[in-house]
Amino acid sequence: MDLKTSHNSPVFVDPLPSLALPMTYTTPTSFPSSGLYLNTPKKKPLPSKIEEVRAAGWLDLMLASSPPRKRQSKDFLPHDVQADDLDLRYRNWMVNYPSALGSFEAITELARGKKLALFLDYDGTLSPIVDNPANAVMSDEMRAAVRHVASLFPTAIISGRSRDKVFDFVKLTELYYAGSHGMDIMGPIRKSESNGHHVECVRSTDSEGKEVNLFQPASEFLPMIAEVFENLSESIKDIEGARMEDNKFCVSVHYRNVAPHDYETVHQRVTAVLKDYPCLRLTHGRKFLKFALSLTGTRGKLWNFCLNRLD
Repeated sequence: MDLKTSHNSPVFVDPLPSLALPMTYTTPTSFPSSGLYLNTPKKKPLPSKIEEVRAAGWLDLMLASSPPRKRQSKDFLPHDVQADDLDLRYRNWMVNYPSALGSFEAITELARGKKLALFLDYDGTLSPIVDNPANAVMSDEMRAAVRHVASLFPTAIISGRSRDKVFDFVKLTELYYAGSHGMDIMGPIRKSESNGHHVECVRSTDSEGKEVNLFQPASEFLPMIAEVFENLSESIKDIEGARMEDNKFCVSVHYRNVAPHDYETVHQRVTAVLKDYPCLRLTHGRKFLKFALSLTGTRGKLWNFCLNRLD
Protein backbone atom coordinates (compact mmCIF):
# COMPACT_ATOMS: atom_id res chain seq x y z
CA MET A 1 0.00 0.00 0.00
CA ASP A 2 1.62 3.24 -1.12
CA LEU A 3 0.91 6.87 -0.62
CA LYS A 4 1.19 8.88 -3.79
CA THR A 5 2.07 12.50 -4.32
CA SER A 6 -0.16 12.98 -7.38
CA HIS A 7 -3.48 14.65 -6.76
CA ASN A 8 -5.77 12.35 -8.71
CA SER A 9 -7.84 11.60 -5.64
CA PRO A 10 -9.45 8.14 -5.57
CA VAL A 11 -12.50 9.60 -3.83
CA PHE A 12 -13.52 12.11 -6.49
CA VAL A 13 -16.64 11.34 -8.51
CA ASP A 14 -16.24 14.25 -10.93
CA PRO A 15 -12.85 15.65 -12.02
CA LEU A 16 -12.71 18.37 -9.38
CA PRO A 17 -9.40 19.98 -8.43
CA SER A 18 -7.71 18.98 -5.22
CA LEU A 19 -5.77 21.43 -3.12
CA ALA A 20 -2.04 20.84 -3.39
CA LEU A 21 -0.41 21.86 -0.12
CA PRO A 22 3.04 20.27 0.05
CA MET A 23 4.42 20.93 3.52
CA THR A 24 7.20 19.66 5.74
CA TYR A 25 6.03 17.30 8.42
CA THR A 26 7.64 15.52 11.33
CA THR A 27 6.04 12.17 12.01
CA PRO A 28 4.70 12.11 15.60
CA THR A 29 5.98 9.27 17.74
CA SER A 30 2.42 8.14 18.41
CA PHE A 31 1.79 7.45 14.72
CA PRO A 32 3.19 4.67 12.55
CA SER A 33 6.57 5.23 10.95
CA SER A 34 6.30 2.42 8.45
CA GLY A 35 7.08 4.34 5.28
CA LEU A 36 3.42 4.90 4.51
CA TYR A 37 3.86 8.64 4.94
CA LEU A 38 4.59 10.85 1.99
CA ASN A 39 8.12 11.98 1.34
CA THR A 40 8.01 15.60 2.38
CA PRO A 41 8.72 17.90 -0.58
CA LYS A 42 10.33 21.29 -0.42
CA LYS A 43 8.25 23.63 1.73
CA LYS A 44 5.94 26.07 -0.03
CA PRO A 45 3.89 28.82 1.60
CA LEU A 46 0.20 28.25 2.30
CA PRO A 47 -2.06 30.62 0.31
CA SER A 48 -2.88 33.50 2.65
CA LYS A 49 -4.93 35.80 0.41
CA ILE A 50 -8.53 35.04 -0.39
CA GLU A 51 -7.86 35.95 -4.04
CA GLU A 52 -5.39 33.06 -4.24
CA VAL A 53 -7.95 30.71 -2.77
CA ARG A 54 -10.51 31.89 -5.31
CA ALA A 55 -7.98 31.33 -8.09
CA ALA A 56 -7.64 27.70 -6.96
CA GLY A 57 -11.34 27.29 -7.66
CA TRP A 58 -12.33 26.05 -4.20
CA LEU A 59 -14.74 28.82 -3.25
CA ASP A 60 -16.54 28.46 -6.57
CA LEU A 61 -16.91 24.75 -5.86
CA MET A 62 -18.23 25.45 -2.37
CA LEU A 63 -20.87 27.76 -3.81
CA ALA A 64 -22.04 25.26 -6.43
CA SER A 65 -21.23 21.80 -5.11
CA SER A 66 -24.65 20.18 -5.51
CA PRO A 67 -26.47 19.43 -8.76
CA PRO A 68 -29.49 21.66 -9.37
CA ARG A 69 -32.77 20.24 -8.16
CA LYS A 70 -36.08 19.89 -9.94
CA ARG A 71 -38.61 22.70 -9.72
CA GLN A 72 -39.49 23.59 -6.15
CA SER A 73 -42.24 25.70 -4.69
CA LYS A 74 -41.56 29.40 -5.26
CA ASP A 75 -41.79 29.88 -1.51
CA PHE A 76 -38.54 27.91 -1.10
CA LEU A 77 -36.53 29.44 -3.94
CA PRO A 78 -33.92 32.18 -3.35
CA HIS A 79 -35.13 35.65 -4.34
CA ASP A 80 -32.69 35.85 -7.24
CA VAL A 81 -33.55 32.42 -8.72
CA GLN A 82 -36.53 31.83 -11.01
CA ALA A 83 -38.26 28.43 -11.17
CA ASP A 84 -37.85 28.29 -14.97
CA ASP A 85 -34.11 28.95 -14.66
CA LEU A 86 -33.82 26.15 -12.12
CA ASP A 87 -35.64 23.76 -14.45
CA LEU A 88 -33.28 24.65 -17.30
CA ARG A 89 -30.21 24.11 -15.12
CA TYR A 90 -31.57 20.74 -14.03
CA ARG A 91 -32.23 19.63 -17.63
CA ASN A 92 -28.74 20.73 -18.69
CA TRP A 93 -27.23 18.81 -15.79
CA MET A 94 -29.18 15.67 -16.78
CA VAL A 95 -27.69 15.86 -20.29
CA ASN A 96 -24.23 15.32 -18.79
CA TYR A 97 -25.39 12.90 -16.08
CA PRO A 98 -28.26 10.85 -17.58
CA SER A 99 -30.19 8.29 -15.59
CA ALA A 100 -29.27 4.66 -16.22
CA LEU A 101 -33.00 3.89 -16.24
CA GLY A 102 -33.16 5.41 -19.71
CA SER A 103 -30.94 2.58 -20.98
CA PHE A 104 -32.18 -0.14 -18.65
CA GLU A 105 -33.10 -2.60 -21.41
CA ALA A 106 -29.67 -2.26 -23.02
CA ILE A 107 -27.98 -2.76 -19.65
CA THR A 108 -29.98 -5.92 -18.89
CA GLU A 109 -29.19 -7.30 -22.34
CA LEU A 110 -25.46 -6.76 -21.81
CA ALA A 111 -25.71 -8.42 -18.39
CA ARG A 112 -27.49 -11.52 -19.69
CA GLY A 113 -25.61 -14.70 -18.77
CA LYS A 114 -23.09 -12.84 -16.60
CA LYS A 115 -22.53 -12.99 -12.87
CA LEU A 116 -23.83 -9.74 -11.39
CA ALA A 117 -22.96 -7.60 -8.38
CA LEU A 118 -24.61 -4.34 -7.36
CA PHE A 119 -22.72 -1.39 -5.84
CA LEU A 120 -24.83 1.39 -4.32
CA ASP A 121 -24.13 4.77 -2.74
CA TYR A 122 -26.10 5.69 0.38
CA ASP A 123 -26.71 9.45 0.61
CA GLY A 124 -28.86 10.66 -2.27
CA THR A 125 -29.36 7.11 -3.56
CA LEU A 126 -30.87 5.06 -0.76
CA SER A 127 -31.74 8.10 1.34
CA PRO A 128 -32.53 11.76 0.56
CA ILE A 129 -29.94 14.53 0.83
CA VAL A 130 -30.79 16.36 4.06
CA ASP A 131 -29.49 19.39 5.96
CA ASN A 132 -28.38 17.25 8.92
CA PRO A 133 -26.46 14.10 7.88
CA ALA A 134 -27.74 12.32 10.99
CA ASN A 135 -31.28 12.55 9.58
CA ALA A 136 -30.57 10.76 6.29
CA VAL A 137 -32.93 7.93 7.17
CA MET A 138 -33.64 5.09 4.77
CA SER A 139 -37.33 4.32 4.19
CA ASP A 140 -38.80 0.89 4.94
CA GLU A 141 -39.75 0.54 1.27
CA MET A 142 -36.18 1.19 0.15
CA ARG A 143 -34.83 -1.26 2.73
CA ALA A 144 -37.20 -3.95 1.46
CA ALA A 145 -36.06 -3.32 -2.12
CA VAL A 146 -32.38 -3.60 -1.17
CA ARG A 147 -33.06 -6.78 0.81
CA HIS A 148 -34.79 -8.30 -2.21
CA VAL A 149 -32.01 -7.44 -4.65
CA ALA A 150 -29.39 -8.78 -2.19
CA SER A 151 -31.21 -12.12 -2.27
CA LEU A 152 -30.59 -12.27 -6.02
CA PHE A 153 -26.90 -11.28 -6.21
CA PRO A 154 -24.14 -9.80 -4.00
CA THR A 155 -24.87 -6.20 -3.06
CA ALA A 156 -22.53 -3.59 -1.56
CA ILE A 157 -23.14 -0.11 -0.18
CA ILE A 158 -20.21 2.25 -0.65
CA SER A 159 -20.11 5.54 1.22
CA GLY A 160 -17.79 8.25 2.41
CA ARG A 161 -19.43 7.91 5.81
CA SER A 162 -18.14 5.51 8.43
CA ARG A 163 -19.14 1.92 7.86
CA ASP A 164 -20.82 1.70 11.26
CA LYS A 165 -23.06 4.69 10.52
CA VAL A 166 -24.21 3.28 7.20
CA PHE A 167 -24.93 -0.10 8.78
CA ASP A 168 -26.97 1.60 11.51
CA PHE A 169 -29.10 3.22 8.80
CA VAL A 170 -29.53 0.14 6.59
CA LYS A 171 -29.60 -2.70 9.16
CA LEU A 172 -29.20 -5.53 6.64
CA THR A 173 -26.56 -8.12 7.56
CA GLU A 174 -26.52 -9.80 4.13
CA LEU A 175 -24.78 -6.86 2.44
CA TYR A 176 -21.20 -5.70 2.00
CA TYR A 177 -20.58 -2.32 3.64
CA ALA A 178 -17.71 -0.08 2.53
CA GLY A 179 -17.16 3.04 4.61
CA SER A 180 -14.65 5.85 4.20
CA HIS A 181 -14.61 5.27 0.42
CA GLY A 182 -13.35 1.71 0.71
CA MET A 183 -10.91 2.02 3.63
CA ASP A 184 -13.24 0.10 5.95
CA ILE A 185 -15.11 -2.86 4.44
CA MET A 186 -17.26 -5.50 6.11
CA GLY A 187 -19.00 -8.35 4.33
CA PRO A 188 -20.61 -11.72 4.90
CA ILE A 189 -18.50 -14.87 4.77
CA ARG A 190 -19.69 -16.98 1.85
CA LYS A 191 -19.71 -20.77 1.78
CA SER A 192 -17.23 -21.00 -1.09
CA GLU A 193 -14.67 -18.85 0.71
CA SER A 194 -11.48 -20.21 2.27
CA ASN A 195 -9.53 -18.80 5.19
CA GLY A 196 -6.80 -16.29 4.45
CA HIS A 197 -8.35 -15.24 1.15
CA HIS A 198 -6.83 -11.74 1.36
CA VAL A 199 -3.68 -10.75 3.23
CA GLU A 200 -5.31 -7.58 4.61
CA CYS A 201 -8.63 -9.27 5.41
CA VAL A 202 -9.43 -10.61 8.88
CA ARG A 203 -12.41 -12.44 10.29
CA SER A 204 -14.37 -10.66 12.96
CA THR A 205 -17.91 -10.46 14.35
CA ASP A 206 -20.54 -7.79 13.81
CA SER A 207 -22.74 -6.13 16.46
CA GLU A 208 -25.05 -9.15 16.41
CA GLY A 209 -22.23 -11.64 16.92
CA LYS A 210 -22.29 -12.87 13.31
CA GLU A 211 -18.94 -13.81 11.77
CA VAL A 212 -17.89 -11.41 9.01
CA ASN A 213 -14.90 -10.46 6.87
CA LEU A 214 -13.24 -7.17 7.80
CA PHE A 215 -10.91 -5.26 5.47
CA GLN A 216 -9.20 -2.13 6.87
CA PRO A 217 -6.00 -1.36 4.92
CA ALA A 218 -5.33 1.94 6.77
CA SER A 219 -6.14 1.04 10.38
CA GLU A 220 -2.75 2.22 11.63
CA PHE A 221 -3.69 5.81 10.72
CA LEU A 222 -6.68 5.95 13.07
CA PRO A 223 -4.84 7.92 15.82
CA MET A 224 -3.91 10.61 13.30
CA ILE A 225 -7.47 10.84 11.95
CA ALA A 226 -8.77 11.24 15.51
CA GLU A 227 -6.30 14.07 16.08
CA VAL A 228 -7.40 15.82 12.88
CA PHE A 229 -11.04 15.57 13.97
CA GLU A 230 -10.25 17.24 17.31
CA ASN A 231 -8.23 20.02 15.68
CA LEU A 232 -10.89 20.74 13.06
CA SER A 233 -13.70 20.70 15.63
CA GLU A 234 -11.88 23.30 17.67
CA SER A 235 -11.07 25.40 14.61
CA ILE A 236 -14.65 25.75 13.27
CA LYS A 237 -16.66 25.69 16.50
CA ASP A 238 -17.46 29.43 16.27
CA ILE A 239 -18.78 29.25 12.67
CA GLU A 240 -22.56 29.10 12.80
CA GLY A 241 -23.97 26.14 10.90
CA ALA A 242 -20.65 24.33 10.42
CA ARG A 243 -20.79 20.69 11.41
CA MET A 244 -18.11 18.04 11.85
CA GLU A 245 -18.55 14.37 10.97
CA ASP A 246 -16.17 11.62 12.08
CA ASN A 247 -16.13 8.95 9.37
CA LYS A 248 -13.45 6.88 11.12
CA PHE A 249 -10.89 6.83 8.28
CA CYS A 250 -11.70 10.32 7.03
CA VAL A 251 -13.15 13.54 8.46
CA SER A 252 -15.82 15.77 6.91
CA VAL A 253 -16.67 19.44 7.47
CA HIS A 254 -20.29 20.12 6.43
CA TYR A 255 -21.19 23.68 5.47
CA ARG A 256 -24.70 23.15 4.05
CA ASN A 257 -26.15 25.28 6.87
CA VAL A 258 -23.36 27.89 6.82
CA ALA A 259 -24.13 31.36 5.46
CA PRO A 260 -22.39 31.86 2.08
CA HIS A 261 -20.46 34.86 3.39
CA ASP A 262 -18.76 32.48 5.86
CA TYR A 263 -17.58 29.99 3.21
CA GLU A 264 -14.24 31.77 2.94
CA THR A 265 -13.72 31.44 6.69
CA VAL A 266 -14.55 27.72 6.59
CA HIS A 267 -12.07 27.13 3.80
CA GLN A 268 -9.30 29.12 5.48
CA ARG A 269 -9.74 27.27 8.79
CA VAL A 270 -9.76 23.89 7.06
CA THR A 271 -6.63 24.54 4.97
CA ALA A 272 -4.83 25.88 8.04
CA VAL A 273 -5.28 22.47 9.69
CA LEU A 274 -4.43 20.55 6.52
CA LYS A 275 -0.94 22.04 6.27
CA ASP A 276 0.18 19.97 9.27
CA TYR A 277 -0.84 16.66 7.66
CA PRO A 278 0.79 16.22 4.22
CA CYS A 279 -0.35 12.59 3.92
CA LEU A 280 -3.96 13.81 3.83
CA ARG A 281 -5.69 15.43 0.89
CA LEU A 282 -8.64 17.78 0.85
CA THR A 283 -11.53 16.70 -1.38
CA HIS A 284 -14.89 18.23 -2.12
CA GLY A 285 -18.44 16.84 -2.06
CA ARG A 286 -22.01 18.06 -1.82
CA LYS A 287 -21.68 20.93 0.62
CA PHE A 288 -18.81 19.38 2.54
CA LEU A 289 -15.02 19.34 2.58
CA LYS A 290 -13.28 16.11 3.46
CA PHE A 291 -9.85 15.12 4.80
CA ALA A 292 -8.89 11.68 3.47
CA LEU A 293 -5.72 9.61 3.31
CA SER A 294 -3.89 9.83 0.00
CA LEU A 295 -3.70 6.10 -0.66
CA THR A 296 -3.25 4.37 -3.99
CA GLY A 297 -5.60 1.70 -5.23
CA THR A 298 -8.11 1.93 -2.37
CA ARG A 299 -11.21 1.85 -4.55
CA GLY A 300 -9.75 -0.86 -6.76
CA LYS A 301 -9.05 -2.99 -3.70
CA LEU A 302 -12.68 -2.54 -2.74
CA TRP A 303 -13.90 -3.94 -6.07
CA ASN A 304 -11.50 -6.87 -5.83
CA PHE A 305 -12.48 -7.59 -2.23
CA CYS A 306 -16.17 -7.85 -3.16
CA LEU A 307 -15.87 -9.42 -6.61
CA ASN A 308 -13.51 -12.16 -5.40
CA ARG A 309 -16.22 -13.25 -2.99
CA LEU A 310 -18.98 -13.87 -5.50
CA ASP A 311 -20.55 -17.29 -5.21
